[in-house]
Amino acid sequence: MRKMDPSPNRDKPSPDTSVGAPLRARRSTTFFLSFIIFFVLWLIFSGRFDAFHITLGLISSAIVSFLSGDLLFLSSRPKGMLRMWVRLVGYIPWLLYQVFLANLQVMYLTFHPRLIEKIDPQIIEFESRLKSDYSRTTFANSITLTPGTITVNVTVLGKFAVHCINTKAGEPLPGETEERIAKVFSE
Repeated sequence: MRKMDPSPNRDKPSPDTSVGAPLRARRSTTFFLSFIIFFVLWLIFSGRFDAFHITLGLISSAIVSFLSGDLLFLSSRPKGMLRMWVRLVGYIPWLLYQVFLANLQVMYLTFHPRLIEKIDPQIIEFESRLKSDYSRTTFANSITLTPGTITVNVTVLGKFAVHCINTKAGEPLPGETEERIAKVFSE
């Protein structure tokens, strides 16, 4: 007669071979990396380095990392994440330059003697070739950050509706901004 194993875990695989092991490893990696990022930002922005504020920063960073740390990272490959973040950091100066140019354009409109004739508000619509939610969100925020344009709507399929202060403000859309964001997110 065969003897039965009384342990309830006899049919379960060991923790190292289970399907959830890679997911747990990814979650712990993203938790750790996001915790470091949040805590460093806490230290920079708080400017307080006494025990109370550092402890508060540690607790806050841990809570935020636990709840939303995986939102910072798109890929489970550390090299892929690092490249994406480097490309994103490289995109920011170009975006700031575009914001500066748009500020000059809006300032020109504001001080122009025929202001009413120069302003022609309109909503333009276009379809973006960007595929991921992260890239579309970055694109929508880049448009909204640029003076004279505001992203009004983005559909799941990538159709954008943008309010422009005049025709000139809407001419470059989607254009180079979309191309640069596609390079950042490798799309």
